[in-house]
Amino acid sequence: MTSQLLTSDNPVLRVPPASPAAAAAHFGASLAFHADVSDVATALGAGGDPGFVVLDSRSTASWDQGHVPGAVHLPTALVAERTAGLLDPAVPVVTYCWGPGCNGATRAALALAELGYQVKEMLGGFEYWVREGFAFETWEGSGRRAADPLTAPVDADDCGC
Repeated sequence: MTSQLLTSDNPVLRVPPASPAAAAAHFGASLAFHADVSDVATALGAGGDPGFVVLDSRSTASWDQGHVPGAVHLPTALVAERTAGLLDPAVPVVTYCWGPGCNGATRAALALAELGYQVKEMLGGFEYWVREGFAFETWEGSGRRAADPLTAPVDADDCGC
């Protein structure tokens, strides 16, 4: 008897991995729907028009507590009634909310897509924006925290992903 677990006894392989073609389709689609915090920060920091608008879908109290510089504030519950006067339908939108435990950005992205906007969700939300050490704005002014070494490289500009 071998020391390897049978596939049925292995919780990782109990359901076999998808075929390479199915995996490529899935992960390609995922990238069409999501952007990560670091990529958004890089695009915004490059100067000029990044080609998209960032939308904070949280409440006003949350926005005041801290938000991505240059973001548009539009709480999820108001997307249907206020988007037309706020966003250009020709410009893609990147939504965010608090973090991975919040689906407000997903709900805002759905509402925007239903209105005909091209949209992506920023993975990690505001939590990871701050944890990765990017500048933010509050009602009191600008802020920035040191990068969390569990979420971002400490001595490099790029994680190499």
